[in-house]
Amino acid sequence: TYVIFKNAENCVFLLRITIQTEYTIVKMIPEIDIKDYNYDLPDAKIAKYPLSERDMSKLLVYRNAEINEYKFTSMPEHLPEGHLMVFNDTKVVPARLHFQRPTGAHIEIFCLEPVLPEEYVSMFAVTDKCRWKCIVGNVKRWKNDTLSLYNPESDEVVSDMGLKANLVERQGETSIVEFSWDNAAPFSRVLEICGSVPIPPYLNRDTEAIDLERYQTLYARFRGSVAAPTAGLHFTQDVLEAIRKRNISIQTVCLHVGAGTFLPVKSSLVSEHTMHREPFVVTLEFLQNLLERKGKLIAVGTTSVRTLESLYYMGVKCIEGGAPADVDQWDPYVRDYPYTLQESIEAIIEYLKSNSLKELQLGTRIIIVPGYSFKVVDVLVTNFHQPQSTLLLLISAFVKGDWKKIYDHALANEFRFLSYGDSSVLFRN
Repeated sequence: TYVIFKNAENCVFLLRITIQTEYTIVKMIPEIDIKDYNYDLPDAKIAKYPLSERDMSKLLVYRNAEINEYKFTSMPEHLPEGHLMVFNDTKVVPARLHFQRPTGAHIEIFCLEPVLPEEYVSMFAVTDKCRWKCIVGNVKRWKNDTLSLYNPESDEVVSDMGLKANLVERQGETSIVEFSWDNAAPFSRVLEICGSVPIPPYLNRDTEAIDLERYQTLYARFRGSVAAPTAGLHFTQDVLEAIRKRNISIQTVCLHVGAGTFLPVKSSLVSEHTMHREPFVVTLEFLQNLLERKGKLIAVGTTSVRTLESLYYMGVKCIEGGAPADVDQWDPYVRDYPYTLQESIEAIIEYLKSNSLKELQLGTRIIIVPGYSFKVVDVLVTNFHQPQSTLLLLISAFVKGDWKKIYDHALANEFRFLSYGDSSVLFRN
């Protein structure tokens, strides 16, 4: 049974009631038309290359429904003193590989996430063969033959790797691919030698030397992302030091960004969109610091937001089920939760301590859309996002529908958009 209704904030919900054997599940899924989150983004507004200096981008500050412009170098002075700032320290891997069939046909393979071994650290340490879930270009032309790495320059270092690829299984839009190589190098080294940085498709260009440095944050530590957490690309050591001087505690989480971050919402209704899973890690020490913080929480990037907001629902699963678990995309909208953030985080901490664990390793499919009730994040540092994207929906939820005002200002005032574009600091309405 489906019922459509509006809440007090005039937000439309789809009420789905499913009758099961012993109980009733009530879900309130926001019924949002993605066309309401479209805007005209001329190609000229998309930053195709980074600026010469990371911190010289423009900065839009949105606070109390007012908009002001600055340079990113001044960003620390706009942040509340004595609070907690959280960065995503994932590291982009050169996950795009080009192979060639014996017939000469080219096959591009884009590694998405490890399958065997499944854990990232183990995957990058393996020295003979491994399996990944991949997006394969021209996959219909790949039969059962073994592919050799495309090496048009006959580079000896590349040739010595002897990297090969075999198609194990097709799974709809993705495939399982087994890679094997000759020289007993760890797979992290194989990718460094043979792969290229997977810059976003909307840049409409090949990877260049500048991307090796600039499509990576200064503080990136843990390999695993196939897309950069681009809000962090603006930060320099000078900016980070200025943040510390304001007595702002800098902490990190690690969410590995998947290729799904590039995907627009294709269905007309957001309720029909399926979010991709992204793995993340938070330490016990971070959770304790989160619990003990006295002030606001400033998240750098939407990936940090998704990680932090997911923690609340993992804590709920811990309280009610005895252990934390992955967050499903509609978990926040299923029902009202009676627990405070403190109770939720305390439950995770107790679980980790009782199981002698130093960190929480799980995944999230959380989707943050208008109508979402934020539990953790107060201030967001972020770039300007694609039309009709889940990231734009998150921004709208954060500023209570004021996204159009912000984006109209940015478009009218020569802000640069998307991954290599300019930045913003948004204070939650």
